[in-house]
Amino acid sequence: MISQLFVLSQRGDNIVFRDYCGEVQKGTAEIFFRKVMFWKEDGEGDAPPVFNVDGVNYFHVKVAGLLFVATTRVNVSPSLVLELLQRIARVIKDYLGVLNEDSLRKNFVLVYELLDEVIDFGYVQTTSTEVLKSYVFNEPIVIDAARLPSLGPAGIFMQRSKRMPGTAVTKSVVANEPGGRKREEIFVDIIEKISVTFSSSGYILTSEIDGTIQMKSYLTGNPEIRLALNDDLSIGSGGRSIYDYGSSSGSGVVILDDCNFHESVHLDNFDIDRTLSLVPPDGEFPVMNYRMTQEFRPPFRINALIEEAGPLKAEVIVKVRAEFPSDVTANAIIVQMPLPTYTTRYFCFHFITPIVKGKDLGYALMPLLQS
Repeated sequence: MISQLFVLSQRGDNIVFRDYCGEVQKGTAEIFFRKVMFWKEDGEGDAPPVFNVDGVNYFHVKVAGLLFVATTRVNVSPSLVLELLQRIARVIKDYLGVLNEDSLRKNFVLVYELLDEVIDFGYVQTTSTEVLKSYVFNEPIVIDAARLPSLGPAGIFMQRSKRMPGTAVTKSVVANEPGGRKREEIFVDIIEKISVTFSSSGYILTSEIDGTIQMKSYLTGNPEIRLALNDDLSIGSGGRSIYDYGSSSGSGVVILDDCNFHESVHLDNFDIDRTLSLVPPDGEFPVMNYRMTQEFRPPFRINALIEEAGPLKAEVIVKVRAEFPSDVTANAIIVQMPLPTYTTRYFCFHFITPIVKGKDLGYALMPLLQS
């Protein structure tokens, strides 16, 4: 199915490389990286996840700043290969605990052993962390996950002295605590991606939420877990959104357009009391994925004002207003504004205020445009 699989750093360094069939010429990693880096020069934006160069199909996904790439000369399903790359990244993270360049370099023997068991002569054998435990025997070198990245300028608004990483699961599924103690823990993360399009006056044009419930269990004995969702959860139309911050009680109907569940989830009582029962497999896995396009109040509201400051100059003022309660703090906020390709230079003046309800975060950009 696939000929090669390799992992590149953001600089293009080849961290992991495995050739399964030998039908693709050498140097594909360098060819791929050059093509991706200089794709913008062709005026087509970022490189697509799948493209062809000299008869070789390249598939890639970016996970934790690393590029997971597969190559092949045959015609295979792109969605299948992209999903395979995502699952390989997830399996490696399950075994290493932390997925980054440092952990890959320190555990390259374990990573190669995993890749040899996941793929055999280009064909997928298994991507189950639980099944791989019977075939993988190397112990991971634990990477200190306490060294969290800096929050940047927004970190000055932190009101708490301690914080957890974005995902609390940062330890290997095969590594025990010091002294050989077992970890009786389970982690559940709700991760949501909000996509909202605003008009220049601040009105919402389109809005969508893609969410997932991630779980990782360290419980011994494979006990059955029951996960209770909102009793007012509804799949269809009508009701209010989970982002309706105006509700003082926090209750209300949660409306989902569609959702899907992990294969280990049993839905016997889901229609009755919105309860999911499952025996969690080893490793991190998505219990439930859902999508919502109903109207909701976004956490931020954006207003933009564009004025011509001269024949070759424009002034853009962007205001980001927080719409969530004042007891919630937003951190590591990054505002990015794409400029036209004919922009020669720009001057950025910005001021930052605490991101709480009723406060604004404003940016003024004055790009000098070329005629």
